[in-house]
Amino acid sequence: MLYLVLVLSVFATSVLSGILGMAGGMILMAILVSTLTVAGAMMVHGAVQATANGSRAWFLRQHIQWRIMPIYGLGAGTALAGFAALTLVPDAAVVLILVGTFPFLARVNRRLSGLDITDGFTTFGCGVFVTAAQLLAGASGPLLDVFYLNTPLNRYQIIASKAITQTLGHVLKLIYYGLIVGDGEWLPWWLYPVAMATAVGGTRAGTKLLDRWNDDHFRVVSGRVILTIAAVCVVKGSYDLLSECAVASELVGFTTNNRSPAFTCWPLLILMRVTS
Repeated sequence: MLYLVLVLSVFATSVLSGILGMAGGMILMAILVSTLTVAGAMMVHGAVQATANGSRAWFLRQHIQWRIMPIYGLGAGTALAGFAALTLVPDAAVVLILVGTFPFLARVNRRLSGLDITDGFTTFGCGVFVTAAQLLAGASGPLLDVFYLNTPLNRYQIIASKAITQTLGHVLKLIYYGLIVGDGEWLPWWLYPVAMATAVGGTRAGTKLLDRWNDDHFRVVSGRVILTIAAVCVVKGSYDLLSECAVASELVGFTTNNRSPAFTCWPLLILMRVTS
């Protein structure tokens, strides 16, 4: 029953991503981490999203803006090298909060709102930060979209280019958690090909629905979805962080009747990360 739910979730989120070029990966990651270990969720999510984004890039290959890929790839490689040097498997709660906050900041700060993926320096920064977010939290939809919604590209170019950059990020995530960290979870072998095939089917259905939209409608709906998902990220990340704070405080015996665990957890969490 669990695996059936996972496969159906893959299809539904792939359709959504096929239409908007985003959102599905974040929702799927939330489902996976609720049912699997973090490492297992990262591996399944990476395989599914690399396939879904790769197929979406193939279906829309004539619209891909290839000129951004060399610089974006350099930024993504820089992020992977940094993580590999540290062999870092960080807490996703803080990252969820940061990723969820970024789209809101972009709408109140004109300098952030002016980010354009076609600008060379911005392209490199996008590669670094988006890939780091993928390695940290599995998905980076709200963060990535900030770099695309203010470009002169049309909806097909946006979705196609996002698909190819996301494919690269998920492949790097598979390399990191599968080969460098090597802390996976046993899952039935057939789950991977079934989920990957389902992702292709959902993506194809979503890209067909994309033809019914115009650019203005696409940008309005995309912006609203970004902020909705970003808000969910902030709430989910805050809840998880406070839960970890309570557990950390109890483990070291600092929870008292007069002091809330939320006020004592920050140094404790840092200490536990450093010494683990």
